[in-house]
Amino acid sequence: MATKSRSVPIPRSIEDHGVIGNLRTTALVASDGAIDFLCWPDFDSPTVFAALLDPERGGVFELAPMIEQARTVQMYLPESNVLLTRWLGEDSSAEIIDLMPAPGADGVCLGHVVRRVQATRGRVIVRLRCLPRFDYARDIPKVVINANVAVFTGSDGMSLRLSGRIDLTAIEGGVVAEFQLEAGERADFVFENDEGELMTEDQITLIIQTTTRYWQAWASRSNYRGRWRDAVTRSALTLKLLTSHQYGSIAAAATFGLPESAGGSRNWDYRATWIRDASFSMYALMRLGYQDEAMAFTRWVADRAKAGEDGRLQIMYKMDGSEEYSEASLDHLAGYGGATPIRIGNNAAGQLQLDIYGELLDSIYISNKYGEAISHSGWLGVTRVVEHVCKTWRLPDAGLWEIRSEPREHLHSRLMAWVAVDRAIRLAEKRSLDAPFERWIDTRNAISEDIWENFWNVEKGHFVQSKGSVEVDGAILMMPLVRFISATDSAWLATLDAIARELADDSLVMRYKKGDGLEGSEGSFAACSFWYVECLARAGRLEEARINFEKLLLYSNHLQLYPEEFDARGRFLGNFPQAFTHLALISAAFYLDRALDGHFGQWRA
Repeated sequence: MATKSRSVPIPRSIEDHGVIGNLRTTALVASDGAIDFLCWPDFDSPTVFAALLDPERGGVFELAPMIEQARTVQMYLPESNVLLTRWLGEDSSAEIIDLMPAPGADGVCLGHVVRRVQATRGRVIVRLRCLPRFDYARDIPKVVINANVAVFTGSDGMSLRLSGRIDLTAIEGGVVAEFQLEAGERADFVFENDEGELMTEDQITLIIQTTTRYWQAWASRSNYRGRWRDAVTRSALTLKLLTSHQYGSIAAAATFGLPESAGGSRNWDYRATWIRDASFSMYALMRLGYQDEAMAFTRWVADRAKAGEDGRLQIMYKMDGSEEYSEASLDHLAGYGGATPIRIGNNAAGQLQLDIYGELLDSIYISNKYGEAISHSGWLGVTRVVEHVCKTWRLPDAGLWEIRSEPREHLHSRLMAWVAVDRAIRLAEKRSLDAPFERWIDTRNAISEDIWENFWNVEKGHFVQSKGSVEVDGAILMMPLVRFISATDSAWLATLDAIARELADDSLVMRYKKGDGLEGSEGSFAACSFWYVECLARAGRLEEARINFEKLLLYSNHLQLYPEEFDARGRFLGNFPQAFTHLALISAAFYLDRALDGHFGQWRA
């Protein structure tokens, strides 16, 4: 049962953040110099800083130049994930560089947060406050200071340290400091595991340089040269930040517990890998030329298919591929703006969501078309999955949106079951693989007939969300994108117009409006908004698509980062940054740019 929420001040809004990372975990850095969200040492580890979810108890690492009436600006160093924040005052100015070192040549991801503060004009007083709170803020560490190094030790023995050249003062569970910098002077701080030698100033300078070059070299591999290169590059860099260097999996988002409705109970944990992200990721990464990342994720996904002896898959897995993902609540935290309960883990992992098989097979098909050929064991795994789909495609399920009410027969689930069987048939034909073609073709045809018979509402004149319903659903936007129906078919155009009427506020599109078994309502779903743009472009409505796309670019934050959802005023809702949104942006930008140049996508097997 949802815990009653209470009003809690929001010192830093979701959109007031940048993100840094080391391909093992990420940290959110607010424009006032506070790191208020960091899981350590992995994406799905407990937090050590979580002030974003509870300003008093969560833990924070603040580094703040005290400049009166300063204007603050924030940017990434060009085409990198190295963050720069500047404070501009009348008589003085300062800046902070924040980063986590990129993997070295040996592939090792260093567990460091590096922060360099510098006075760039005048004399600047800087205040530091570092209050780690281990185990999701359930453990206040002990603090020992020795020669400008603070060591924080938790009750389970975990030990982290903060080092710098500034005198630190211990307080309960943390340290504070205040120091002065003249123009040109700087101070470095490193937050890391309590092991190994301390870094020198020269080593920190080298890390800043090599990490910046690492990201710039990675960004330069993109083959996108279209109209929205900056936005596409930032989306690609964000996806890379959410990628596990060790496993190849991609986290759905960097955070947990950020609400989909202000002050409400829709507060989920997205620090996991969803199977449905596979095909979207494959499209985006392959289109941009990042074949290594695309293939690494495909191999990770294909290994999940091999593991299921009966062909059944979970909808999500931990980053390392393990299945256990039970849900629990952190009732000791106040929540973002009082939104509770704050959940870790996700019970949706055990839901029946039949669409994931289509996304899985679509990603494997694409990887075979443009990358590696599937192995024999991989194909055996695929055949088990397809046989499972052939047996289960008629079942009601929780659907793409993971409703927690009575299961329904969802159009999107039925559509993706069709995709699963269709892509398996195409792959078997292309690679001359052994397959029960007659049964699979019969199943594919039966699913297609069922969609037209049970999800086309004659009275309404458009497709509907679920069997027996009359409403549309943002997930229906996938119909032409997976090429079930022509983007210019009159039946589809009528459905697209219905979605615009019922779910869209100009360029912002909701997932649905009917109840989903949870209290309260939610905002516009960012990925649906970009799917809508792509559907407009594919329908040939290019000017409409372009203006909607340009409007959506305005809803990003100052660093071109996106959340899961927007509220009625366009403010951020949900976990952040959201991979699904950035994937949809890349896809829409790629197609719309080509369409504006007269290169419309053609059907290719």
